[in-house]
Amino acid sequence: MLVFIDESGDPGFKLEKGSTPIFVVSMVIFDNADAALETQERVEGLRGELGVRPEFKFNKSSDTVRDRFFRGIRGCPFATRALVVDKKLIHSPNLRSVKDSFYKFFIRMVAQHDGGVLEDAKVVIDGSGDRAFKQQFRTYLRRNVDAGCVRKWELKDSLRDPLIQLADMAAGCIARSYRLDRPKRDRWRRMLDENGQLQNVWEFE
Repeated sequence: MLVFIDESGDPGFKLEKGSTPIFVVSMVIFDNADAALETQERVEGLRGELGVRPEFKFNKSSDTVRDRFFRGIRGCPFATRALVVDKKLIHSPNLRSVKDSFYKFFIRMVAQHDGGVLEDAKVVIDGSGDRAFKQQFRTYLRRNVDAGCVRKWELKDSLRDPLIQLADMAAGCIARSYRLDRPKRDRWRRMLDENGQLQNVWEFE
């Protein structure tokens, strides 16, 4: 099993100064390497067809690109699970003030609350930072997520991985659906759902 994780939104709590009110972590799940390769090739093909450079990012895409992307991945063999965090409901001083703690905690939450789906999975997360941070992050996840669910954690740059870009597009469309101030807010989440690729959305409380 192969799983790719990305997020939409930021870990900040200065909501009146531009921090996002909603934070979403999505994971796209493939039963095997063949399913992942088929989808990777489709995403790479769409990037060429649409002239997207350097990578797919939901929040930087036009409506036309979003439409064609979600139509283009119809039939690709993956499932999406997501965690939605309304920051107004977070009261922990540590989560509100330490960005790394916020990020790590909710990556852990989406993996722990997997509905029994994850089994001996390799999980690839969008992530940058120095070697020490990556090692510390992987250690945290190994200690807190059942090894039977995840056998390997890997951090990669989304620029080099089309399937992390897919996770970004999934996270972005779900986050957009919670923004009452945005037009067409649930258009692309609905497309993902109609594709049969949206398995579960958990609203953290």
